[in-house]
Amino acid sequence: MAHHFADELPPRLSMWARVRRYAVPPSMIETATARRTVGDWAGACAAARIDVDLDLRAVAIRHGTDIATRVRADLRRLAPDLLRWHMPRIAPDGRLRPGLTLALAAYHRSADDPLQLVVRTPPAWADAGQRLSLTLWEGSGKAAAGRLPRTYASSHPHPHPDRRFRLDLHRHLWDAGQAGELARRCGLTGGARPAVPPPGLTGDLDGAWAVTRWAAEAELLLRAEGRPRGAFVVRLGAGRRAVLELVAPDAGHVPVCGPPREPLPPREAAALPVLPEAAARTLPDLELLRAGLVAVDRLHPLVATALAPAARAPVPGGIPGLAPEPGDPHRVECRGEVHRIALRDGVLSAIDHDPTTLRREELLVALGGPALPCLRAIDAVHRDPQALPAVRERLGHGDVAGALAVVEGLLGPGAVLRDGPLREELMSAAARRVDHGLFRSGLPAEHPAAATASAGSGQASDAGRTAAGHRPRLDRHTPLDWRRKRSSRSRPRTGLSP
Repeated sequence: MAHHFADELPPRLSMWARVRRYAVPPSMIETATARRTVGDWAGACAAARIDVDLDLRAVAIRHGTDIATRVRADLRRLAPDLLRWHMPRIAPDGRLRPGLTLALAAYHRSADDPLQLVVRTPPAWADAGQRLSLTLWEGSGKAAAGRLPRTYASSHPHPHPDRRFRLDLHRHLWDAGQAGELARRCGLTGGARPAVPPPGLTGDLDGAWAVTRWAAEAELLLRAEGRPRGAFVVRLGAGRRAVLELVAPDAGHVPVCGPPREPLPPREAAALPVLPEAAARTLPDLELLRAGLVAVDRLHPLVATALAPAARAPVPGGIPGLAPEPGDPHRVECRGEVHRIALRDGVLSAIDHDPTTLRREELLVALGGPALPCLRAIDAVHRDPQALPAVRERLGHGDVAGALAVVEGLLGPGAVLRDGPLREELMSAAARRVDHGLFRSGLPAEHPAAATASAGSGQASDAGRTAAGHRPRLDRHTPLDWRRKRSSRSRPRTGLSP
């Protein structure tokens, strides 16, 4: 029964099932929760791999003690592991959506002077470790009262908060004190709308869209924008959007959404408020629970508490491709006996064979003969291990500690890796971390726009000029500090005698 269901499993649910298993490991949740409950919000962010790029003392000096007090209160309520749990992700690997600035809370000092607490994801070329950064954003687009150099803020591809991906209207997705509202905001309790899609969209939407909640969420969106009623936009995918209008017969009736009375020009439609993705789509955890693809105890504790009434028994067998962790690989049937494989001087060895026999068998293999089952098992552990998919998934989501734990369980602590997929994956993950460090410091080895241009041209001369130190042309993709340095006429006088 489980395999029949899995054949029809949508790729989106398969992706979210892998995300829920690997992206936010239980060790991260436990550590972040323990530090948050004792008031150590900075330690909780560090446990959830979130870099804090703000200084509360600098915030108080620059924006006043009232703003600093509000920011400190939000940071203490922040559950960084819950925030990572609900962050937008992209197919097919389920990694964090790159180059995103997402608003968490707004501190409006005036209409023309916004201040927002935002979380940022690095661009795709620097996403190793899947780290996030937390900072304040001013209307000018700079990181306010931050501790990083200005090159970091200017090198981010999208420093402005995204209109489509925002959580300032969905505090229950990151605020530990409001996490219990998740069930109500999902429509499980408290007067859910009738399950009727807006006119004109029938047949175009599947269960991934929370159509029954659009009217209620649009009311919150328009109220935050200072509009009691009006039109709004729902992004349905690449190049697709629906323009809807929130209407009600009078103040005492429940508002409903439908197509506008008159079609709006494209320019006016582009300026309308955008329904956040968290409101437009069904919560992935709710989809997984309804499909029986995840048990409620495998969810984040705050999410599990809110969605427990919607839980059902998981489908036996789970999802293909998400098999349980491999068992003990250190017992091998060889020549009618069970032989042991263990570490000797950091190397997996067949300890039930004497060294002379092993050397003879290795020579036989070199000449093209069959290998002993023990030697085949050792070679398979390094070159084609069953745990390789689990290691790749954990490294892809930044869980280096979890990946190393899988490797240690496979080979033993202190083992020396041979050349093979396991070693390549670990070395590649370590090399990609360098790119993230360069991005954080604002010193990429090569500007991404120049690298893309040289790769897309396909000409050897372009690659040669880039490798020889050719400086890319200044454009809007060039970081602000780079443009300032390149356009400045002043140059330091070097190589001159005193």
